[in-house]
Amino acid sequence: MKKKLAVLSVLLAGTLWGCIGFFVRRYEALGLNSMQTAALRITLAAIIFAVFVLIYKPKQYQIKLKDIWCFLGTGVVSVGVFTFCYFKSIELSSLSVAAVLLYTAPAFVMLMSLIFFKEKMTVMKGVSVVLAVLGCAMTTGVIGGDVNITLSGILFGLGSGVCYALYSIFSRFALNRGYQPFTITLYTFFFAAVFSLLACDVRPVIGVMTESPESAGFAVLFALVSCVLPYTFYTLGLKFISSGTASIIATVEPVVATIVGAWYFGEAIGVPCGYIGVGLVFLSVVCINIKLPKQSKA
Repeated sequence: MKKKLAVLSVLLAGTLWGCIGFFVRRYEALGLNSMQTAALRITLAAIIFAVFVLIYKPKQYQIKLKDIWCFLGTGVVSVGVFTFCYFKSIELSSLSVAAVLLYTAPAFVMLMSLIFFKEKMTVMKGVSVVLAVLGCAMTTGVIGGDVNITLSGILFGLGSGVCYALYSIFSRFALNRGYQPFTITLYTFFFAAVFSLLACDVRPVIGVMTESPESAGFAVLFALVSCVLPYTFYTLGLKFISSGTASIIATVEPVVATIVGAWYFGEAIGVPCGYIGVGLVFLSVVCINIKLPKQSKA
């Protein structure tokens, strides 16, 4: 039962991440660049987590100095540097190419988990990784569409995939040291917020957020839907399923983003490749949760 709930938790995280386009499009229209939008999202998420933990779980503020590298990893590398690489990949190539390169992450997670945690590489995990990456490529139009690809865009895209994969790895190290998901997520966004605020001009961010009560409320909703809730659900899921499994399940994100773009913004989905890609991603989630029967010894 715990594993099923963990799978649902990660699926929900991926679904919420896939809805980020609702918010990003609005802030683009208001004149914020990618890093400023990221800084708004990450900083508010850090504040929300800090207030929640202070009120309900104050003991979870406690971490050991020797373990701080885990949280610097999840925050600076897996959120801060990841955001920079991902947005730079979009700038240098295209959204679809960047999305597919980002979702090479499950393959990196599998490799890293094999090295650091001795997780077994099964047939189903291998099949699921191939299906997930192929499905993302077809959904976003890299296969069956017209895209622009540059070497720099590819390198930054692969960098985003590695950084994204490292969230599962650093989080696993922290979980193995006894830290709770709320503690991990709190310090992740604390260090990510410091990084993002130093990386951009925050004056336009403050101006947009404080323009009206509605603007402030929308910004808080942005942080909740795209950061606080999905990262909490994803980290909770990591308590009961492997890092590799979680990373594959989370590939529902670009599928949801594509569906949202088609439904809300009128962005076309390629026919038939786009719909086949959606099906392949969901098939990868099914495959990763199938256990092959063990062969009996003669």
